Amino acid sequence: MRKPIFWLGSEIKTPPFSEKVRQEVGFLLGRVQDGFIPDFPHIRPMPSIGKACYEIRVNSTEGQWRIVFRIDVDAVIIADVFHKKTAQTPMTVIQRCKKRLSQYDRIAGE
Repeated sequence: MRKPIFWLGSEIKTPPFSEKVRQEVGFLLGRVQDGFIPDFPHIRPMPSIGKACYEIRVNSTEGQWRIVFRIDVDAVIIADVFHKKTAQTPMTVIQRCKKRLSQYDRIAGE
């Protein structure tokens, strides 16, 4: 059964994503919703954010984009969408994702 997606503060729109990139991200998120985690370089684990956290990696003519998400038992939780400008994920992004996921867990009662 396909898990629903919950967005915590960000969403994918055009701009900044082209139609092609939105389709690629949609396909990858669909695979995750169905319980399949594509291999690197498309998706990589993000243990610095938390357990069951990953990022989708998308390169396009618009630049490098990342979608940080967590896989819960009942849903896929999108913590952030950001334009990647450095080799490492900025600490501000990591902290923002942790905060959003923590707030979600408090509200959801986990």
